[in-house]
Amino acid sequence: MSQSEQKSKIASRPGFIAALDQSGGSTPKALGLYGIKPDAWSNEEEMYQVVHAMRTRIITSPAFNGDRIIAAILFENTMDRDIEGQPTADYLWKVKKVVPILKVDQGLAEEKDGVQLMKPIKGLDALLRKAVSKRIFGTKMRSVIKQANEKGIAAVVAQQFELAKQIVAAGLVPIIEPEVDIKCPDKAKAEKLLKAGILAELDKLGQDQTVMLKLTLPEQDNFYADCVKHPRVLKVVALSGGYTRDEANRKLARNQGVVASFSRALAEGLTAQQTDAEFNKTLDGSIQSIFEASST
Repeated sequence: MSQSEQKSKIASRPGFIAALDQSGGSTPKALGLYGIKPDAWSNEEEMYQVVHAMRTRIITSPAFNGDRIIAAILFENTMDRDIEGQPTADYLWKVKKVVPILKVDQGLAEEKDGVQLMKPIKGLDALLRKAVSKRIFGTKMRSVIKQANEKGIAAVVAQQFELAKQIVAAGLVPIIEPEVDIKCPDKAKAEKLLKAGILAELDKLGQDQTVMLKLTLPEQDNFYADCVKHPRVLKVVALSGGYTRDEANRKLARNQGVVASFSRALAEGLTAQQTDAEFNKTLDGSIQSIFEASST
């Protein structure tokens, strides 16, 4: 498997990133939207089996392939399981031509200075080694900005880039995700502070250090154009952030060069109770709408 082939796919092929990385606390909510109630499992391992079945159904659907999806974000438990007899990352790339990416953060710390930093990532070096051995291309890690607080936003950017450098050194391409909460009272100001911080850090990266950015859809169209054009940035992707799929698609289409990385908006309308024909048709429509919005 060629990392350069995967890198070139993300850089130049049309399409978007499917985020299939809900984990831990967000899993019951994702399963609930999918029509599976908590009485369907009696412990965490059973819950992960149920969610893996949901993800397997999405990934193995004929609608899900590398023609419209450039990459998929997994969480560790999904990476460690198989799909149709192959490790998930291998199945994604070899069968579907979709680049595998791993979520590496372990959740958010308590809010301080208007932001939630990531909790310390225990065993990150070992996880990165395992990701490389399982032929993962890159990683993703999320923090959240809730207020336009200069000190808090500076702390988010510093933490993200410090970890990004560790991930690059391990041979992976990190997705830096400093989400701005769509309910942030002064979202435009928070985005201004965030962009300034990101650009300053990007300018310090060496020529061999490449990152991706996953950002909230901005108040001002094409606000992140400087990031899209930056030589250290492989791709800028957008999260749906609580917007409905239609609303997220409309906003995304107005931001040239930015593609989607939607999770909840991707799975909107899918249920365990659907026949395969209904499920595949719903997923196909969802993928097509997100693909079109990502192709501007």
